[in-house]
Amino acid sequence: MLARSNARRLPALVIRSLSTESATSSGPQPPPPPPPSAGKHPTAKSASRSRLNPAPRPTVAHRSQVLAHLPPSFGRNQILPVADSTRALLESIVARFDAPIRYAFAYGSGVFEQDGYKSSNPQSQDGPMLDFMFAVTHPDHWHSINMNQFPGHYPLGARTLGSSFVARVEEIPPGVWFNSMVKMDGVTIKYGVTTVDNLCSDLLNWKSLYLSGRMHKPIRIIKDDARVRLTQQVNLTSALRTALLTLPAEFSERELFERIAGFSYAGDVRMLLPAENRGKVGNIVRKQSPQFKELYHRLVVALPGVHWPAHSATIQQDTSPQARAAHLRKLPSNLLKHLTDHYTGQASIPAKEADETVYWAKLAGDASLPSVIDRELTKIVRGPSAIQTLKGIVSAGPVKSVRYAAEKVNKWWKGSQGSSSPSSDAGSKP
Repeated sequence: MLARSNARRLPALVIRSLSTESATSSGPQPPPPPPPSAGKHPTAKSASRSRLNPAPRPTVAHRSQVLAHLPPSFGRNQILPVADSTRALLESIVARFDAPIRYAFAYGSGVFEQDGYKSSNPQSQDGPMLDFMFAVTHPDHWHSINMNQFPGHYPLGARTLGSSFVARVEEIPPGVWFNSMVKMDGVTIKYGVTTVDNLCSDLLNWKSLYLSGRMHKPIRIIKDDARVRLTQQVNLTSALRTALLTLPAEFSERELFERIAGFSYAGDVRMLLPAENRGKVGNIVRKQSPQFKELYHRLVVALPGVHWPAHSATIQQDTSPQARAAHLRKLPSNLLKHLTDHYTGQASIPAKEADETVYWAKLAGDASLPSVIDRELTKIVRGPSAIQTLKGIVSAGPVKSVRYAAEKVNKWWKGSQGSSSPSSDAGSKP
C-alpha cells in the first residue's frame, strides 16, 4: 500500500523538483497563473463500443496528463501584470476568435511601454500595433475556421488556395504564419500562428530562436497551457545561463537584461536593413526593467554561484571554469551543438571521450567563449529570420507588405535620428 502511495506522488515530486523558485519568498504573493483554457468545442461522448457496435473511440486531447496539475506557484514569474484596460482589451480580442487557441500571449510596445513611441496606447492615433502569438494544435483546421470567420485577415491568394496551403507555408521554419495590419476592436493588430509542438521545441532547443527569443522578453499571457509554462521556464533559465557565460564576475542587472533581450536580434536580417529601430534593445530595457526583474530574479538566485540581493542592481557570479562548465553543459541542444562543433579539432581542447570533465572545463575556461557564443547565436537566428521575412510577403500580400515595410522604414528612420543622443543608444547592441 505504501509503495502504491509513493508511486502516485512521484509525478508531482518530479514537477516540483524542476521548479527553480526560491524556497523562502517574502512579501505578498502574486495571484497564481491562469489555468489552462478549456476548449470551445467539447467532444460529445460516443456510443459504447462492442463487437457488434464498433463505434469510434472518443477524441482525447493531446495533452500530457502529468502537466495538467503543475503546482499553483510554478512559473508565477511569467505572469506579468498590465493595466486593467490593457488586460481587458487583450482578452476581448483573443476571445473573438472561434478557432481553438491553446496558448496565447501578447508582446511588444503595445503591451509594455518602450522608449521611442509618442504614445504607448494602441487605441490612440499614434499608438503602436498590438502583437499576438497563438499556439494551436491543428493548424490546417485552425486556419480553415479562422478563414471562414475572418476572410479579410488573409490575402486573396491565400484564401484562393485554402487553409491547407496556409498550413504548409506556416510549417516552413521557423514555423509561423502572420496575419498583419488587422483592425479589431478599434486597434490594429498582428497575430502569428504556430503549433504548440513547434513552440515548445524552440523553447527547449533554440532551433531558430524565433519564438523562444521573443519569450525571453516580457510578454502578457492571455491563454495559458501547462506544457508551455513548463518549457518556458526552461527557456528563461537557458537565457540566463547563456548570458552569464558572456558576462564578467560582476555586472549590473541592466547589462544582464540587455544581453538577454539582444539574443533574438543578433543576426536578424531586419537589423541589417532599414526596417528596424537600431536602438530597440535599449528602448525595451529602459522602460521594462521591473518586468525583466520579475521574470528573472528568482531564477537567478536559484542558480549556484550567482549572488543577486533583492534590493541591489549589482550581480556577482563565480567565473571559475568549473562553475561556467555547469552552465555550459545545460545550454539548449542546438546552441550547444554549434559551440562543440566550433571547438572540434582544436589542439587545446582534449577529446570529449578521453575525459568529459576536463573537456567541459577547457571549453568553459576559454577566454574567447563569449565571442564564440555571440557568433553562433547570430548563425542560429539569421537563416530563420530571413525565411520568415520572405514568408511575410506571402502571408501579408503585396498591398499590406508595402504598407508594413513603409511603417518599418519610418520606425528605422526615427530610431536612427535619435541614436545620435547618448541616452538613445546606450546598451543598444542587438
